[in-house]
Amino acid sequence: MAAVEADRDPSSVLCSEFLNFSARGTASQWLAAADLQQEVYRHLAMYVPRILCLGGGGREEQREELACQLLLLAPLEWLLLGKEPAAGLAQLQENNQPSPLCGHVFKVGEPTYSCRECAADPTCVLCMQCFLGSVHKNHRYRMTTSGGGGFCDCGDAEAWKRGPYCQKHTPTDNSRDTDEDPVLLLPADLVDRCYSIFSIILKYAVDLLTWEQEDQLPAGLEPPERGDTYYCMLFNDEVHTYEQVIYTLQKAVNCSQKEAVNFATTVDRDGRKSVRYGDFQFCEQAKSVIVRNTSRQSKPLRVQVMHSSVVAHQCFALKALSWLGHIIQYSDGLRRILCQVGLQKSSEGENSSLVDRLMLNDSKMWKGARNIYHQLLMNSLLMDLKYKKIFAIQFAKNYRRLQTDFMEDDHERVVSVTSLSVQLFTVPTMARMLMVEENLMTTIIRTFVDHLRHRDLQGRFQFDRYTAQQAFKFGRVQSLIGDLKYVLISCPSEWSDQLRLKFLEGLDAFLELLKCMQGMDPVVRQVGQHIEMEPEWEAAFTLQMKLTHIISMIQEWCSTDERVLIEAYKKCLSALSHCHNSLPDGEQPISLSLAGHCVETYRYQVSQDKVSIHLPVCRLLAGLHVLLSRTEVASRSPEQLPLGELSPPLLIELPLRCLVLCAQVHAGMWRRNGFSLINQIYYYHNVKCRVEMFDKDIIMLQAGASMMDPNHFLMIVLSRFELFHIFSSGDVRKRYREANKDVAQQNNTLIEEMLHLIIMVIGERYIAGVGQVEPFDEVRREIIHQLSIRPMAHSELVKALPENGNKETGLERVIDSVALFKKPGVTGRGLYELRPDWNRNFNLYFYHYSRADQSKAEEAQRKLRRQNGEDTALPPPLPPPLCPLFGSLVNLLQCDVLLAIEGAVLQWAVEPSGGGWTESMLQRVLHLVGMALLEEQQQLENSNGDDDVTFNYTCKITRPGEAPSPSGSVLALLESLQNAPHLEVHKDMITWILKMVANIKTMRERTSSTSTVSISPGQGAEEMVRDKDKAERKRKAEMARLRREKIMAQMSEMQKHFINENKELFQQSLEELEASTSAAVGNSPPSLELTCVSQVCVGPRRVGGAEQRQLVTCILCQEEQEVRGHGRAMVLAAFVQRSTVLSKNRHHNLPDPEHHDPVFMHPDLSLGIHTASCGHIMHATCWQRYFEAVQLKEQRRQQRLRGHTSYDVENGEFLCPLCECLRNTVIPLLPHTHSPDHSVDHSSLEAWLKTTNQQIAALHFSHRKQSDGAVEEELPVVPAGFSISFTPQNPFSSSISEMITTFSMSAYKVGLKVNPNEQDHRVPVLSWSTCAYTIQSIERLLMDEDKPLFGSLPCRQDDCLSSLTRFSSACWTAAPLKTVHTHFIRLFAALIPDSQVQNTPCVLDIDMFHLLVYTVLSYSSVHSLDQSGRSVVDSAHLHLLHLVTVAHLVQILLTSNTEEVSMDQDNEGSEEEEAAICQLYSTLRKHLDSVLPKVSSGWQLWRCVKTGVLPFLRAAALFFHYLNSTALPADLLVAGPGQWEALCSYLSLPPNLLQLHHSHRTLLEPLIHRWCCHPGVRQTLQGGGVIVRFPRESNRLIELPEDYSVLINQASSFTCPRSGGDKSRAPTLCLVCGSMLCSQSYCCQTEVDGEDVGACTAHTFTCGAGLGLFLRVRESQVLFLAGKTKGCFYPPPYLDDYGETDQGLKRGNPLHLCSERYRKIERLWRQHSIAEVIGHAQEANQTLVAIDWQHL
Repeated sequence: MAAVEADRDPSSVLCSEFLNFSARGTASQWLAAADLQQEVYRHLAMYVPRILCLGGGGREEQREELACQLLLLAPLEWLLLGKEPAAGLAQLQENNQPSPLCGHVFKVGEPTYSCRECAADPTCVLCMQCFLGSVHKNHRYRMTTSGGGGFCDCGDAEAWKRGPYCQKHTPTDNSRDTDEDPVLLLPADLVDRCYSIFSIILKYAVDLLTWEQEDQLPAGLEPPERGDTYYCMLFNDEVHTYEQVIYTLQKAVNCSQKEAVNFATTVDRDGRKSVRYGDFQFCEQAKSVIVRNTSRQSKPLRVQVMHSSVVAHQCFALKALSWLGHIIQYSDGLRRILCQVGLQKSSEGENSSLVDRLMLNDSKMWKGARNIYHQLLMNSLLMDLKYKKIFAIQFAKNYRRLQTDFMEDDHERVVSVTSLSVQLFTVPTMARMLMVEENLMTTIIRTFVDHLRHRDLQGRFQFDRYTAQQAFKFGRVQSLIGDLKYVLISCPSEWSDQLRLKFLEGLDAFLELLKCMQGMDPVVRQVGQHIEMEPEWEAAFTLQMKLTHIISMIQEWCSTDERVLIEAYKKCLSALSHCHNSLPDGEQPISLSLAGHCVETYRYQVSQDKVSIHLPVCRLLAGLHVLLSRTEVASRSPEQLPLGELSPPLLIELPLRCLVLCAQVHAGMWRRNGFSLINQIYYYHNVKCRVEMFDKDIIMLQAGASMMDPNHFLMIVLSRFELFHIFSSGDVRKRYREANKDVAQQNNTLIEEMLHLIIMVIGERYIAGVGQVEPFDEVRREIIHQLSIRPMAHSELVKALPENGNKETGLERVIDSVALFKKPGVTGRGLYELRPDWNRNFNLYFYHYSRADQSKAEEAQRKLRRQNGEDTALPPPLPPPLCPLFGSLVNLLQCDVLLAIEGAVLQWAVEPSGGGWTESMLQRVLHLVGMALLEEQQQLENSNGDDDVTFNYTCKITRPGEAPSPSGSVLALLESLQNAPHLEVHKDMITWILKMVANIKTMRERTSSTSTVSISPGQGAEEMVRDKDKAERKRKAEMARLRREKIMAQMSEMQKHFINENKELFQQSLEELEASTSAAVGNSPPSLELTCVSQVCVGPRRVGGAEQRQLVTCILCQEEQEVRGHGRAMVLAAFVQRSTVLSKNRHHNLPDPEHHDPVFMHPDLSLGIHTASCGHIMHATCWQRYFEAVQLKEQRRQQRLRGHTSYDVENGEFLCPLCECLRNTVIPLLPHTHSPDHSVDHSSLEAWLKTTNQQIAALHFSHRKQSDGAVEEELPVVPAGFSISFTPQNPFSSSISEMITTFSMSAYKVGLKVNPNEQDHRVPVLSWSTCAYTIQSIERLLMDEDKPLFGSLPCRQDDCLSSLTRFSSACWTAAPLKTVHTHFIRLFAALIPDSQVQNTPCVLDIDMFHLLVYTVLSYSSVHSLDQSGRSVVDSAHLHLLHLVTVAHLVQILLTSNTEEVSMDQDNEGSEEEEAAICQLYSTLRKHLDSVLPKVSSGWQLWRCVKTGVLPFLRAAALFFHYLNSTALPADLLVAGPGQWEALCSYLSLPPNLLQLHHSHRTLLEPLIHRWCCHPGVRQTLQGGGVIVRFPRESNRLIELPEDYSVLINQASSFTCPRSGGDKSRAPTLCLVCGSMLCSQSYCCQTEVDGEDVGACTAHTFTCGAGLGLFLRVRESQVLFLAGKTKGCFYPPPYLDDYGETDQGLKRGNPLHLCSERYRKIERLWRQHSIAEVIGHAQEANQTLVAIDWQHL
């Protein structure tokens, strides 16, 4: 208690000081003081410890804020401004000329926009306000959510190629020039005061934030009196999990789970939190427990015991920094002064300014302090262009030290000062200045290399056996690559000598880095046994991926300046030769000869020696080589290039090894090397890496081949593929066949791969610089080949294309020219299809196809050509011409070695024996031949005379082959293959080749005879061949058609035969079909008198449906059975759930299950019970056996593994055995109701009321007699034949009765959330309730979808309603009679007031349809005691319907609001209707003493009544139709006019409903009077309760904005309601009521039924009775929840322009609402199908089951 007293004391002292303190007085005192700093410090020393950090909660915080403002900050403001602060600041702001920079700092989760057309790079972003006011909103833009910490680049001219200003920030005439000093605009005395105050406060803050003593304070700040009060301060780290911290705190400071969670959340958010306050000993003890508990696995949590005055001053230091940030917003002059103060060097020399001290101590500070000072730096230094430069230089000077601190620090990069690099290095002028002045590029690269210390003996990086610590560090180091990317992201347009020098210096450093990567992670083929441990490969590839963009950017920089390019090329070449020199020497030289050529090389085998996939130096050289060609430097100034030093065999050596490695892996030779190698090969070809790996290797081979003799090149390739021996001798092949099948197969694959490689080297010319093409053509070709596989969505295409450093693929510029877009439907996504005229550009051997892609594309293309009636040849497309530097590549096609290889393969194909060759080999050779012919044709077409055609392939293929393999010429071989039966597939291709040869021959002949070139005669020959082909094809198609027709005729003959044999079987099933679709009237043709009677579904005149037998089949045992009351029970699988879909009052608390009385349903329908069924029928016994099996299986499963299934067996759930829908009960099938007995008289309403009242009196008497024993009173008058003591016999067999109880219990258990209890008197009411609610919800659905009332329901709903209604009518047989009688008496008393029944609700608090269903169904129990045989249930039903309808009319009139009725007067009501309604209304006004407003026109009232009563009549029609199994009225089977009359006659009501009131006036007047006089009516109408107006509006899901970014913006400004002002991490929107919730976080967990659940789950219980639909705003996905363990994600209704959803907002395309998809979600909700969707999703995807849905 004492502590509390003491605590209260200082605050009361402070209060008195508050009143006496004058900020102005203090300020003037300070102004007069000699040493201002001393005065201010004295003031702070006195007040800060007394105001801040006295422990305490929320109220304390507000008090602290207030005291800080009044006692500490106000005097500073007075001193600074010299006048009243508010006025002074306003004046400053008025005189300020703001800079055009926006500088809005992003909060976590706020939307940011980047224009893909105008942004200088992807880091240039706008805030939402600036974006909406800018030109970019009509461009292609990308939308992302910020991670927090960046700021808006609006107004920064360097960030945008065009449109740098939004409307708000456009510079005006009076805005100042950027070079002018804003300080000059301020009064001089203000400037002086400002300097001194800013210096004092900033120094104070910096001193305290970098202060490291826990017990002492800086000089001048020691508190006047010092108590023994300490804090135990816990700091954040990224090592320990939430759970560990919570558990430790509970032990250390004895707090509850809730408090520990709050502590942990605050520590995570602010970086530190005091967990205990008290004397030193007390705090030290807690510290030791925490350290002891967390030091077991890793380093312990950081905890400090700090004196309360130190903590207080540190808190105030943060407030002071925020205050500085706030003050400088008012004036650019003040901002500049603060910048000067912060960056001013003090006497201590280098790195002594206050900002430097903050930066260099960054990693020692806690998260909250860092955030606040980073925010201040952004608001000050980064907003002032002059000081931004000075700061950038300091940042670059200290770069290495800051990064080293960051490596040691364990906080994320977002809260490290190093993350400011994105603000500095992305400004192109600044980046270049830093590059030149501070040598930034070299610094970054060297720092990077220094941090990767693990090397092997050759100095290469070695990433083997990475420890977690190293991996963490490696992750940190990668941020340096990001910085380098920022520096290089925009190429310089003009170079200075300094820039050239520094860039090349940086390039040197970069080549050093690449040299460390060249040859890393080498592999050796495993022979014999499998590799034991998978080697580490991921780190090297991560590095490669991160560097990909850097390498591309360096090449782009080189391409903009010739001198730089030439120097870079030289440097790279010497680096490569350096790498080659370090290769192990002593490889044996060997000499190879083939086809009359000879080459020197050395012995090296990929399958035996070391080989590495990492060759970045080679690949960079390849890139630079292409640039020489592209920029034509090579042809302009070859003397400057060291082309003479190039040794082509050396250039191709390493890339060739790499490609051979891939071929051998494909051939299965490296199987024993495990998955790591397969993964490496996969990434080597993958779109993320291939640009700087695979593609560059092909280019290097092209460069080498273009500088070598083509024969030599091919011989070296054969040698490296280890195939030389096969082609150098003719009979070797035969020996291999017998020797070893595996080796033969491997060699086949290798030959295929080698041929493919040759095709690629010659044919891949779509790189600008290799072929004469533009980058545009390259992208177009990629897209054509992707779409040749199949139509693709936009996102798939983007994934298949390589991105550049700006995250662009160039897709949008090209796509529309080659593809057509097909919009998606309600599911699926939009697809692009290739335009047919681009198919001719298809190349089967496109080098980016994987094997699977290639076969799919081939299949698709052949299919397409067959459909178009063309031949199925897939000849090579016309290649673009080569650039001069690569021009000699074409000679590969006609060199002797290639001809020898082609000849050999064709020879093997002619005489196929054994496994010596494969069709793919032949196909590749044909492709090569085709390429050569196209090349020759093109040269002929472009030549002018015979002299300059150097390419004469056709001559060479007509020469016979030479020894050692004497064979026919290539052409002769092709001709002999043309009709080979085993090559049917390739026939078309061979034909095409032969046609081409003939063509070229004619062209050559013509050119030799005349020098004019015309190609027409050539076409003739081709056409003849083509016509012949067409005729042949036609004949085949005709034969195939005849064959098909013959087969079809045979089949139909067999069918007829079968039907005739099994006639009775078919007859029977047809009958059944007719029976089950409840045909309108029985199978016999309807007799005349039946059709004349208008169809009626209630009352003595009702027309029964056909008295047909109901035959059904059990889905489990396939046995057929008739539905009979005394037969074996048949049941329908069903699902019962609570529902709030129709609710008009979502704030209604859920009822208390023990005491809730469900007899009267309120018209707001706040909670109903809905039943749905899939329509599948089983025997009750079969179902019980099935369910027991499910239970048993579940028990076994639980013993094996913990976890949920998609259904909860303990709650009676199971999956329907046929359709696997989630079900939790079964409805018994009961026979149809019999037709009414027309011999009995129909009593009038008056007579019936009299009888019923007598029966009720008799029942009252018997109940009293039972409870009181002997009662003296007389037995009241009892109608004849009515016996109280009679016990009616049960009309159902025991199995059916058991099933009736089963379903009743389900409805009871689900509806009330209680355990089953058959004795509870509420059981029958809940069964009736589910019947009424289900009918109401289906009626609403039909109404909203404009479907007719009957005939439009799917049969499963029809069966469900029919079984449900018949069950409800029979469920009273399973309950004690007395219970049901009591219910009837209470219900009836609501209509006919009864003195013996207490607390009946008023007429406004009863839903009339529920009342109708309950009274009709409970009346059967009363009627069962009447054996007179003179009365019919039907007449009672009709009278009840009349009474309830009148009550409903009164209810509608009482709540009517005629102002809302549309004013166009139809001729709806006749005179008498209007008169009658006015009369009834005035009666009501009389009874209610004019609480009701006066209404002038009767037609308005009639319109009100008519629309209000319609839903009730429609629901009643459904109910009586199913209850009495009546025939359907034709008028209600269609939607349209005449519905009203048809409805009224079907319900045997007069079309003018007021006749009901009119004809029984004397009877009804007193009733109406008593209804109106109920005290509840007046109270409700005068505003005492919820007034429900009729017709009730259908509930819809909330309106969503059209543009998704509006939602993101709402979510980013949403703060967590519990953890004061903190941003919510997963803001989630309830689609039912529109609440925004803080999902998936500890802070908002609440307890439901003794279990902690997240905000969404808790919300479902109040808003949707356990069911919820949510939109997770930051993930852009819809979340469905049902209960605590069930949930699934569902595609959101937002699509981008390409018809795709973007779950997780990864792509960032603008998203817009697709209303059809949203309606679909709404329909699922209104059909109560959400639980079913979740069930299906969880069955289909088992990972969904494992998610802890209750924590969302």
